[in-house]
Amino acid sequence: MRDLILLIVGAALVNNVVLARFLGLCSFMGVTTKIDTAVGMGMATTFVITVSSMGDWAIERFLLMPFDLGYLRTVTFILVIAAAVQFTEMVIRKVSPALFQTLGIYLPLITTNCAVLGVALLLVEGKMNFIQSTVFAFASSLGYSLVMAIFAGLRERIALADVPRLFAGPPVGFVTASLLAMAFMGFSGMSAN
Repeated sequence: MRDLILLIVGAALVNNVVLARFLGLCSFMGVTTKIDTAVGMGMATTFVITVSSMGDWAIERFLLMPFDLGYLRTVTFILVIAAAVQFTEMVIRKVSPALFQTLGIYLPLITTNCAVLGVALLLVEGKMNFIQSTVFAFASSLGYSLVMAIFAGLRERIALADVPRLFAGPPVGFVTASLLAMAFMGFSGMSAN
C-alpha cells in the first residue's frame, strides 16, 4: 500500500507530466484561461489517460511483447488513445454541450496531446504491472488536472491585474508557469521516511 501511495505522490506532484516532464504544454497554455474550462479539460484528459493506459498496457503485454511487435507500439498506442478520445468526445457532447463548445478544438486534440502518449510510454519503460500502471496513469492525469486548474486560477487573477504591456499576454503566462514549476519542485524533497 505504501508503494502505491508513493507512486501516486511521485506521479502527481514530484514528476508532474506538465511541470517536470514538459508534456501537454499546448493544452496547458491554450485551455487555461478559465477555471471551469481547465477543469473540464482536465477531467476529459484524466479519463482518456487512464482508460487508454489500461488498454495500452494490455496490448503491450498480450500482443506486442509476445509477438515481438514493439516497433508498432507508438502507432498502436495512438489508435487506442484516438478511440478513447472519440468516446470521451461523444459523452461530453451528450452530457454537457456547453463544455463541448467551450473546449472546441482542444477536445479532439487530446489525441495528439503528448502527455497522453507520454504516460503510456512511461508505463512501458517502467515495466509496471496492471495495478501499478493504472494507478500511475490515474495519478499522472490527476497531477495534470491539478496543474491545469491551479494555472487557470492564476491566469484569471492575472487578467485582473495591472501587468506592464511588455509582459501582457503569453509572457506573463510563461513567467507564471515557471514559478508554478518551481513551486512543484519543492515536492521533490519529500522523503519516504
